[in-house]
Amino acid sequence: MLPSCPLLSTTASSTSSSSPSSSFSFFSFLLLRPPAPAPHRYSPAAKHQDVSLPPFPRLLTAPPPLSPLGPVPRRDPAPHPAHCPAPLRPSGAVRHPWGRASFRPGSGTGRRQRRPGGQAARLKMAAPLAKQAGAVLRDLALRSARLRGGCPAVQLTSRRWLNLQEYQSKKLMADHGVTVQRFFVADSANDALEAAQRLKAKEIVLKAQILAGGRGKGIFNSGLKGGVHLTKDPKTVEQLAKQMIGYNLSTKQTPKDGVTVKKVMVAEALNISRETYFAILMDRACNGPVMVGSPQGGVDIEEVAVTSPELIFKEEIDIFEGIQDRQALQMAKNLGFKGPLQQQAADQIKKLYNLFLKIDATQVEVNPFGETPEGQVVCFDAKINFDDNAEFRQKEIFAMDDKSENEPIENEAAKYDLKYIGLDGNIACFVNGAGLAMATCDIISLNGGKPANFLDLGGGVKEAQVYQAFKLLTADPKVEAILVNIFGGIVNCAIIANGITKACRELELKVPLVVRLEGTNVHEAQRILNESGLPITSANDLEDAAKKAVASVAKK
Repeated sequence: MLPSCPLLSTTASSTSSSSPSSSFSFFSFLLLRPPAPAPHRYSPAAKHQDVSLPPFPRLLTAPPPLSPLGPVPRRDPAPHPAHCPAPLRPSGAVRHPWGRASFRPGSGTGRRQRRPGGQAARLKMAAPLAKQAGAVLRDLALRSARLRGGCPAVQLTSRRWLNLQEYQSKKLMADHGVTVQRFFVADSANDALEAAQRLKAKEIVLKAQILAGGRGKGIFNSGLKGGVHLTKDPKTVEQLAKQMIGYNLSTKQTPKDGVTVKKVMVAEALNISRETYFAILMDRACNGPVMVGSPQGGVDIEEVAVTSPELIFKEEIDIFEGIQDRQALQMAKNLGFKGPLQQQAADQIKKLYNLFLKIDATQVEVNPFGETPEGQVVCFDAKINFDDNAEFRQKEIFAMDDKSENEPIENEAAKYDLKYIGLDGNIACFVNGAGLAMATCDIISLNGGKPANFLDLGGGVKEAQVYQAFKLLTADPKVEAILVNIFGGIVNCAIIANGITKACRELELKVPLVVRLEGTNVHEAQRILNESGLPITSANDLEDAAKKAVASVAKK
């Protein structure tokens, strides 16, 4: 049974939704659950144990096992894709909510492998520091929650990695035998009229296709109010489509000027006699998928978890055996389906699990999972999270990625495997690792400055990436200083230094540059910078770097 605590909202992995949300906020839910007994070896559960505070709630869905100091590197070779079929996905890499860090517990066997070369000894040495760091992080989270007067919770936010429109998500479901509303997609008013006539439905719903949520209450710059409309007349569909396609729709989640609508979905409108909630997601506690359901659907599952936790049902699925008929039937019964609808719901649940495996999903959430007065079980609305590490074998899905609503600079950064998010400040951040990037933004703010961006170089950095990163940063007219903060674990600091000097010379850098390097080959990197003859300010640590960056802007 779930405790009476608010739901954690996060974004882990790539996400698609049939009712889209903000590109910077994942809509996937995280249910709180009591912690499992502390394991004998270091684990995410162990890092949260502390005698002075109650156990920190475990997350029902991934994130992957990470130490407070960063991801544990994999030392054994990754399995060849042919040796790791789709049903074994839970033991593969899972995207961490804060970035691209990943950890592969095993080689597709569902079991963690022993690390060679004294790994156990290194973990033993790191355990005291890890425990201390974990306690500090948890204490901060608890204090923050208590200040809000709520239950201990952490708000995790990450950018979306894979953007699918509603019609694309529903097509994926329909292709795998899942029952959804009949629909067509149109990119002109004439096509919308033709689609409405082909549907031959008693009532038609017309939906503007954008990635932002709140479409129903949005406003078009054509004057039309609402991005979702119901009608029984196909000609009305044509008139509405004329005021939608090619115009900007503004919602609470879009930029001020709105987003241009290029397509509309023309679908059959169905009455819902009863709504339930159903989801399949990865649970790190059991290293496999878990079904979660509730007879109360059509509302925020967070509210149900708080007000009626006894109405939340959970069922673990053995990744090797797959979902069993008895499990699907029991879940259908728990959701309140009766008579013939119970078997129909169980069949849909099994098909959703098949979809979950085939597309390498980390979560498939259906809300509402409802029944119609005509006796049909339908998935009316769905949200899908994808494992980005499976892109190599899900090329068709990732090819559907809709980047048209991204900022142009984000798309340009993605070409060079850079993760860029623009902010409102004037100090550009050039960092490797999403966690370190967030810490850099925070410490700039603490010292009175404002970060201009969130830029993550990732692990496999090359000189060309460094150059392109500087090119992106200097193209922003708001940038008045650049702070480089690199921790060379995987990254070779000398490569960074060479990239920095090349970029400074070729781009004729005209803003102050503060560099803090630490880690692999740092002495060689410092020599390269010192002998470059360029006006580069070195910093001893992150605090020193932030102060110097803020001071360089203040001088102007």
